[in-house]
Amino acid sequence: MKYPFLRKKRWSLIILLTIIGVSCTTDSSSKHNGVKMIIDSVKEAHVPDKRVAIFEIDAEPTKNGYIVKGVTNIPEALEALQTELKKQQIEYIDSTEVLPSKALEGKVRGVIKVSVANLRGRPAHSAEMVTQAIMGTPIKIFQKEGSWYRIQTPDRYLGWVDSGGLALMDKTQFDAWQGSDKLIYTKTFGNSFEKADKASQVVSDLVFGNVLQLTAEKDDFFEVNYADGKQAYVSKSEAVPYQIWKTQLPYSNEALVATSKKMLGVPYLWGGTSAKGVDCSGFTKTVYFMNGMIIPRDASQQVHEGILVDVDGDFSKLAPGDLLFFGRKATDSTLEKATHVGMWLGNNEFIHSAGDVHISSMEPNAENFDEFNHNRYLRTKRLLNEQDEGILYLTEQNVF
Repeated sequence: MKYPFLRKKRWSLIILLTIIGVSCTTDSSSKHNGVKMIIDSVKEAHVPDKRVAIFEIDAEPTKNGYIVKGVTNIPEALEALQTELKKQQIEYIDSTEVLPSKALEGKVRGVIKVSVANLRGRPAHSAEMVTQAIMGTPIKIFQKEGSWYRIQTPDRYLGWVDSGGLALMDKTQFDAWQGSDKLIYTKTFGNSFEKADKASQVVSDLVFGNVLQLTAEKDDFFEVNYADGKQAYVSKSEAVPYQIWKTQLPYSNEALVATSKKMLGVPYLWGGTSAKGVDCSGFTKTVYFMNGMIIPRDASQQVHEGILVDVDGDFSKLAPGDLLFFGRKATDSTLEKATHVGMWLGNNEFIHSAGDVHISSMEPNAENFDEFNHNRYLRTKRLLNEQDEGILYLTEQNVF
């Protein structure tokens, strides 16, 4: 090179610009991480459980600050985020949406119209089934994506259901449905029919706890309407008018035991909460529902309800209907985690869904001794006739 000193200056300039660039990138990255930390902090404070609340918000860097975008159904959480961003003097453009989405055009309520609707973690049939909702369940609707709707059931659980599973309603339609007479199906499995005759055409299958609109009676049948307007007949031997059913609820240990045994042999199904298939907490949830109580969906949620009965494995303290929780015990480095639940029957036995719904024993010498769960026993809670934030009594709440 003719002028070697110019080469030295050129490389010095490149190094300087690189250092400045790295410094700017580091500052920008650090600032973005700071914004992300603010979002995460607000989420942890206001929406600690994504199973029951939505806070899906992110910040995208721009030349002059950030675009804050996403969705939430908790306005207070969004307000807290906005307050903190302003406090930290972070410039941003708000592009968030408070759900329910305006794209729903006011149809933000609905009713499950099939015997059992599968709710998924994402709007796709290939996504994990997170829970189920049975016919007649009133729902809140938050979003629509293609033919899928993001809904919330009375136990506050969230999931996506395809359009075939629900009847969309505006406030007027929903209020009219809620105000109408209802029928609850009390047999484990069955059908409705086109005529007041079991030999006539089947309209649909029915399961434990399905709720329909009651319109009339004909001979040995109830005449009913579905949420989507279909009409059918249901045998009087398999259902009870909802208001009468509520007044007959005994809220007793014996009733819980009797209901649980009606589901013996029902297969285990991850995410299942119906007589077609249940996971462990879906089983206890269904048993309690058929006894007039809505309890939280998962074992890790149910364990926080009711009153503590036992933590030491002293099963003499337990009463039929109490819930036993199993899982990972706390250590110096890990937190306790409830991953399984069953219901106490008495005589050292409990009923639970594992493979199928069956009865196991806590007695080491018993033929049906469940050594695995005995060794990971955590505690027992009593929910029956207890008052707690996560427990709804159908006799006290106008759910249907």
